[in-house]
Amino acid sequence: MVVAFRGHTLLPLDDCLYALQPTIPHLTRSSLHRCSKRHGISRQPDVAGDKPKRQQFKRYPIGHFHIDIAEVRTEEG
Repeated sequence: MVVAFRGHTLLPLDDCLYALQPTIPHLTRSSLHRCSKRHGISRQPDVAGDKPKRQQFKRYPIGHFHIDIAEVRTEEG
């Protein structure tokens, strides 16, 4: 049941634990992890396009350097 649920829903381990504990009261996080590892479903499959492609910085001549600017949001907005 654990293997079918995890494979069908693709939920993280903790979410599977909370969803299955009412049905299987003696289920622990470690037993769920061991079971999923034994059946080869302990890691969620990588989704294509999930991460942006990483690029190297442009090469600059000696004496120049690259500054990368990012916007940071605070509580005030």
